[in-house]
Amino acid sequence: MSQPLPADSLSGKVALVTGSSRGIGADTIRYLAQAGADVVINYRNKAPRAEKLAAEVRELGRRALVVGADLTDPASVQSMFDAVVAEFGGLDVLVLNASGGMESGMGEDYALRLNRDAQVNVLETALPVMRVGGRIVFVTSHQAHFIRTTPTMPEYEPVALSKRAGEDALRERIPAIGERGIGFVVVSGDMIEGTITATLLERANPGAISQRREQAGRLYNVSEFAAEVSAAVVEPVPVDNTRLIGDVSGFAAE
Repeated sequence: MSQPLPADSLSGKVALVTGSSRGIGADTIRYLAQAGADVVINYRNKAPRAEKLAAEVRELGRRALVVGADLTDPASVQSMFDAVVAEFGGLDVLVLNASGGMESGMGEDYALRLNRDAQVNVLETALPVMRVGGRIVFVTSHQAHFIRTTPTMPEYEPVALSKRAGEDALRERIPAIGERGIGFVVVSGDMIEGTITATLLERANPGAISQRREQAGRLYNVSEFAAEVSAAVVEPVPVDNTRLIGDVSGFAAE
């Protein structure tokens, strides 16, 4: 796996990535650790994968804390940050990567509870323990970021609307985040090859991924997109607090 960040660019920093036992979150953890960060690996129900990733990180000479937490449960989130403070004393980087809403049996309001309410609660619980000069990154999709102007496939629309609601709620807090000397960046990507969301969409709407690939020319894979998320941690915050990754020609700006 390549190293997208300058060596030692995150030495002495502590980074937490939500939903990081697999996929984009796991590769983001790897890249941040390669750049020198100690890391907090958060999972909901994939403890063995999280522990395996932690072992990889420790082989790099970095510290790794594995914390299970249900992000829709405020008490669980508070316990996670209590563990972070106990282990590291504070936090420098928060990557809000975990999302969902296409799972079955989670309740019809689950997408909104996870993609909006939980994101805001995680941010607000994290802020008091984050250090000046820190960075918060919110990971989303073009299908969600542009949902007000560009329709998406019906199967994904509830998730897209909830993720856009989460993005809006977080953006409202940018002034308060800035007052603490912390940067905030939204990273929006097209459909990502190999993600659970892409798999579920393909199952519900066969041919959806290949059709989008043809429209866009190419789609990023998990490790490529994770590299862009990682870059948002160290590169200057864009004026509009937004990094758009991949083709956006099929999406209408607001």
